[in-house]
Amino acid sequence: MSSTLLPVGPALGVAMAVLVVVAVAVSVAARLGHDRAVVTAALRAVVQLTGVALVLAAVVEVEPLVAAFLLVMLATATVTAGRRMTRDRSWRWAAVPVASGPLLVVTALLAVGVLPTTPLAVIAVAGILIGGAMTSAALAGRRALDELAARRGEVEAALSVGLLPRDAALEIGRPQAATALIPVLDQTRTVGLVVLPGAFVGMLIGGADPIQAGAVQLFVLVALLAIEAIAVALTIELVARGVIVRP
Repeated sequence: MSSTLLPVGPALGVAMAVLVVVAVAVSVAARLGHDRAVVTAALRAVVQLTGVALVLAAVVEVEPLVAAFLLVMLATATVTAGRRMTRDRSWRWAAVPVASGPLLVVTALLAVGVLPTTPLAVIAVAGILIGGAMTSAALAGRRALDELAARRGEVEAALSVGLLPRDAALEIGRPQAATALIPVLDQTRTVGLVVLPGAFVGMLIGGADPIQAGAVQLFVLVALLAIEAIAVALTIELVARGVIVRP
């Protein structure tokens, strides 16, 4: 099958610029308050992806640099998720839900031979899983902390009838925090019917066989379900135990 990769050139740049302008215009017209954030996010994406592409070209040739690159990914994801939850120094504990699932799953996949040991394969899969853990942990932590703050009186009432602090926090915060799993559940339920996810589309654009692309995407979605469930569960536990707090 011949490659159908998107052409990299002026036309692609113009198309992306137009889409950014559209996003900003909609944000301004609807008063969403994110017009500046749209521009900065797009510019950061250009700079970061360009840098990553250049770095990867060098990293894949030196194995120790692969480990260093993965550590940078984990550190960045931890900061992003932790800062979304709280400005307290306890945000550092976001490293637990962000790193635990991806490290466990990637190690297991390498051990049983499902995931190739090539640097690009490890980085690609680890990046997808770390990103999923980051997003779900950030949502779960933010929602749990918001709920505990808004329903502080109910937490105190639960304590007054004999519940332990952890149990009271779980009773109040867990239902809202658990909704962080809704995006990945919906994506998995509707894959192929509503959404054609990135891994599938990327492989098709690159010229892969549709069956192979579908198998890879299925693997990614199932792995993300496991990763994000672990991240949400660990985040809720850390919040309930008072490890991650708001100042």
